[in-house]
Amino acid sequence: MKKKLFFALAIASLGITFSCSSDDDTVTPTPEPGKDIEKTGLLNANETWTAGNIYILKGKVVVAEGTTLTIEPGTIIKGAQGTEANASALVVDQGAKLIANGTADKPIIFTSVDDNIKAGEKAGTNLTEANVGLWGGVIVLGKAPISVAGDVKTAQIEGIPANESYGQYGGDDAADNSGSLKYISIRHGGITIGQDNEINGLTLGGVGSGTVIDNIEIVGNQDDGIEWFGGSVNATNLLTWASGDDGLDVDQAYSGTIKNALVIKGKDSGSALELDGPEGSKATEKSFTMEDITINNNNNTGLIADLRDGVIVNLKNILAYNLGAGSSLKINGADSQAELKNGRITFSNWEVLLPQGLTLDKFITDAKGEEAKFVSNAKALNAIADAKVGANVSVFDWTFAKSKKAF
Repeated sequence: MKKKLFFALAIASLGITFSCSSDDDTVTPTPEPGKDIEKTGLLNANETWTAGNIYILKGKVVVAEGTTLTIEPGTIIKGAQGTEANASALVVDQGAKLIANGTADKPIIFTSVDDNIKAGEKAGTNLTEANVGLWGGVIVLGKAPISVAGDVKTAQIEGIPANESYGQYGGDDAADNSGSLKYISIRHGGITIGQDNEINGLTLGGVGSGTVIDNIEIVGNQDDGIEWFGGSVNATNLLTWASGDDGLDVDQAYSGTIKNALVIKGKDSGSALELDGPEGSKATEKSFTMEDITINNNNNTGLIADLRDGVIVNLKNILAYNLGAGSSLKINGADSQAELKNGRITFSNWEVLLPQGLTLDKFITDAKGEEAKFVSNAKALNAIADAKVGANVSVFDWTFAKSKKAF
């Protein structure tokens, strides 16, 4: 008995763990924490990515139809650069789910392999918001309705080569569920695939209202921060900082609500809001709402909002400040001008801190005599401290942008 007891104590001191089942006495070693784990290709079985490891995306990592990827709070995922079609990205295909619920204390972080951030940290020390296009981004694809040429129900998403077997989005299920994304920071992405074909920080293609999108930060993305291609998912508490193109971009008759967002431009940013209409027929027209939005234009000369292609939208409680020369709210094209005239573009409770000499009727451009529809629902501020509308920015205290005093 003494020999048996000594042997048991010796085994315990070596840290070996036995896992027993009713069938056998198979030994299952405890996983070693702190590893860099490479991922590539299709995920055809459910997986959980844990905070003790760092996950390296090599090329496209695709959560396949019928599969769920769960990512624990505090997990760090790094994308390898690749080139063009070989750029790294996490793609959630139609019929798959991503359950990535971070917390304010333990956000889930997507970044580049060039970032020296380590497991358990919230930020590295060697990259800033100016480091863009170092990898791809996160792409979520659902089965909710879209509006594309020919009124076809599905299309191939931007950023995925047309010859790939995955990448389709769109359908008939407005309540489609692609999972839950909460407290996620996506940094330094947006690599170029080809001419006018880049990956956004977060791409939402035909994503349905059963999906949860809440507390998302995009930092230093070479293309748009977040782009919606149709779909009906609601999104809350969004922050984009220093996007190379647009902060928030809406296309293809998106029909949800985007609520409480902060767009902070960089020197190379495009429009804070680029809002496009349907690409199909009138049968596919949808309206959407954006409310409680703050735009810090950071003296950038780009547009505050570019309303294009017959967009149908309600814009409520919008604050815009730090306008650069030429910054404006543009009604872009005859089709959008017609929607403004017909009351299908609406404004409510705008506040704008205008540069000296600019007035609200000059701030809205190309309105073709319909300026009053904006001016009567807007207020020119004397100081930013007078603002009464816009985002509740205190919810973004968890972000990388806050830690770098971007707001």
